Amino acid sequence: MAKKDYYEVLEIPRTSTQDEIKKAYRKLAMKYHPDKNAGNKEAEDRFKELTEAYQVLSDPAKRQQYDRFGHAGFEQGGMNGGNFDFSNFTDLNDIVGDLFGDFFGTFRSGRNRNPGVTRGRDLQYQLTIDFMEAVSGIKKTISFLKLDTCEACRGQGTAKGDPPQTCPECHGTGQVKVSHGFFMMSRPCPKCGGKGTIITDPCKTCHGTGQVRKEKKIEVSIPGGVDNGSILKLRGEGEAGKLGGPPGDLFIEIRVKPHPVFKREGTDIIVEEEISFADAVLGAVKTVPTLTGHAELKIPPGTESGKTFRMKGKGISRQGSYTAGDQYVHVKIRVPKKVNNKTKELLNRLKEENI
Repeated sequence: MAKKDYYEVLEIPRTSTQDEIKKAYRKLAMKYHPDKNAGNKEAEDRFKELTEAYQVLSDPAKRQQYDRFGHAGFEQGGMNGGNFDFSNFTDLNDIVGDLFGDFFGTFRSGRNRNPGVTRGRDLQYQLTIDFMEAVSGIKKTISFLKLDTCEACRGQGTAKGDPPQTCPECHGTGQVKVSHGFFMMSRPCPKCGGKGTIITDPCKTCHGTGQVRKEKKIEVSIPGGVDNGSILKLRGEGEAGKLGGPPGDLFIEIRVKPHPVFKREGTDIIVEEEISFADAVLGAVKTVPTLTGHAELKIPPGTESGKTFRMKGKGISRQGSYTAGDQYVHVKIRVPKKVNNKTKELLNRLKEENI
C-alpha cells in the first residue's frame, strides 16, 4: 500500500511554516494519542503515522529532502519501514506541556523538577468603606482565615522540620514509565502520589501538609480616589505554598457606600441644589457643599431649572496626579406646595405681568 503524503497526514499545505507544522502535529497527536484511545488500533496507527510525518517535516534538512524526492528520499536511509524513533512523542503530558509551555513562555523541563512544591492559592476579600473614606484614602485593619505555613515544621510537613525524602520509586520526578504495547507512557508515581517526595514521620501539628489554618490580621492602606469595584492586590498575602512554594496573593475588592449628597462619576462630583423662584429670577449667591467643605456659587439672574454649573477642581483627586475632577451643581427651582394669602397675591400680580 502506497504511503500517504506527509503534508496530507498532518492536514497542512506544503507552504506551511515550522510553527504551523508543530501546531498541526500537536492538535492531531492529542486527538489520536493512545492515552485517549486505549485499545483503538486505528487511532494507534494514525498516531504512528502522524509522528512519522512530523519527524521528517519538523527537521528542515529532512523536509528539504522529502520535498525533492518524496518517500524515495528515505528508502536507503533506514527511515522507511517503521524504524522511526517514537520515544520523544509518545507521552501525552509532553505534548500538552509543550503546548502550554510555548503559550505562556515556560518550558516543560522544569515541570517535574519539584512536583510537590506548589504555589499558594489566591484569596479574595470584600471591604466596604464610606464614601468620604474612598475620596481621601484610609487605613483599615482586616482579618480573615487562610492556610499559613506550619511553624512547628517550618512548612516541610515532617516531624523534625527536615525536608521530605526523595521518593525512591520515581527518584523525585513524580512520574513513572509504564509500557503500553508499542508505547511508553508516563503515569503519576503510585508511591508518592506524583509529589516526588515522601514523608515517613509527618508533623503532628499539620499532619504532613506543611500548612495550618490561621486567622490573619493585616493593615491595608487604601489610596484616595478608589472607586466602587476597585481591586487592590496584596502580593504574598494569600495562602502559603506547599513544601516551600511561593504564597498566593490577596485581592481586595472595594465596596463604597453611597453618600446622601454627593454622587460620583469618575473623578467628578454631582450635587443637586434647590433655589427659590426669586433667586432664579433675580440671581443670588448660594453656599453649596463640596468634598472639602462649603463654597459659594453665584447664581446669575434668569437661571432656569435644570441648569448645571461647574466648579472646577472641586472633584476627586486623580490617583498619582496633582489634578482633580470637577464638581457639577444641578440647579432645581423649588416650588412650594403651600403658600399664604400674601404670597398668592404677589404671584397673581406676577401672573398678570405674564412672568
